[in-house]
Formats: sequence, structure tokens, C-alpha cells
Amino acid sequence: MNSRPDTVPYITGWTAERVKSPIVTARPAVGVAYVGEDPFDRDLQGVLWSRTLLRQGHGRPEFSRVHPLRQRRAMRKLLCQVCGGPADRNEHGVLWLLGDHRDDWPNWPEGMGATHPPLCLPCAGKSVRACPHLTRGFAAVRVKDPRVKGVYGARYNPFNPFLGPIEDVTVSYLDPAIRWVIASQLVTGLHGCTFVDLEAELTAQAGR
Repeated sequence: MNSRPDTVPYITGWTAERVKSPIVTARPAVGVAYVGEDPFDRDLQGVLWSRTLLRQGHGRPEFSRVHPLRQRRAMRKLLCQVCGGPADRNEHGVLWLLGDHRDDWPNWPEGMGATHPPLCLPCAGKSVRACPHLTRGFAAVRVKDPRVKGVYGARYNPFNPFLGPIEDVTVSYLDPAIRWVIASQLVTGLHGCTFVDLEAELTAQAGR
């Protein structure tokens, strides 16, 4: 029997949640579509989403694959990406952990589009020790004004969607090109960002 890690993040996909890829087509004035599409295939903004089952905990965890519906729920409700409970929030905002790219632009990560949801403090402490992405360097950031801004997903050719996806893109809900994207992750813009000392916050929480 294969051993499992102690913690499988809430947004991780499981093998039992995979579905057979639907047939992709196009609909006039709509964009990319599924043959036999149902109302649950699109979000409230009308964007088409990657199909998946909800069978968390069944089969094997696929750590490289994000579950579209759970990621979307975590972003919209500001849930911890690891445990699925409420993300930590204080007077400085909601807690996010990011790979440290402060040299990317002035005032980074202000205005950045994030696909990884926020975290609660206990899970943040575990993540910086266990996640390979964060052990290479991270920034703990409080975000006062997180705003859902668009999606990350596969873009299809509007002239011939039957050929399959062209590329993976991040696209705003305001961009008409979103009609030709099958979304797999929600993107949240980080506004009102403040760097914080994660270890100090963990120590303060432990002393309460």
C-alpha cells in the first residue's frame, strides 16, 4: 500500500476526481463550449470551466494538479488553501504566502494576480517548511483589498477550437478574449499589500 503524506492541501486534485475530457466546440456569440454542456460548466460570469468530479480523499492525491472547483471556492470565500477553513485576517488584511520575487517590479506584489489562495496562520507555518516552492524563499504578505479579477486556463483558437488549446493564459473578466478560455483557476488581484514577519505572527499566536 502506498503511504500518503500527512497533509494533502484542500485545493489538491485526487485521481478519482478526473473525468473524461468533454468534446470542445464553439457557439456563436458565446465562444468555446462543450458538446452536451450543462449549467454547472460555467461560472456566474459565463466563463467555461474545466470539468472535474468532487471526490476529495478518493484515490491518490495529485500534488501537481489543482482542483478547479475547490480552488475557485477558496479564492471567492478567502479560505485557506491547505485546510479549507477561513484564511487568517487581521487589521492589515488577509494572509498570503508568495514565492519571493521582490525584484520583479517596484512595489511588488502590489497588483499581482495570484492563483494560489490565502492561508490560515497554522497552515502557513507548516507550508514554509514543507512546500518546495516556498522553501526556496517566500514573502508573507497581508492583503487589505483582494479582488477577483479573472481566470487562468487554456486558450482556444476562435477560428478552429477543434484543434485544441493554443496556450495557457491569465485573462481578465473584462477581456472579451475570455470567451475562448477554458478556466482551471481563479485569479485574485492583490491590492493594499503589507509585508509581515510570519515567524513573529506565529509566535504571537502561540502566546495567546
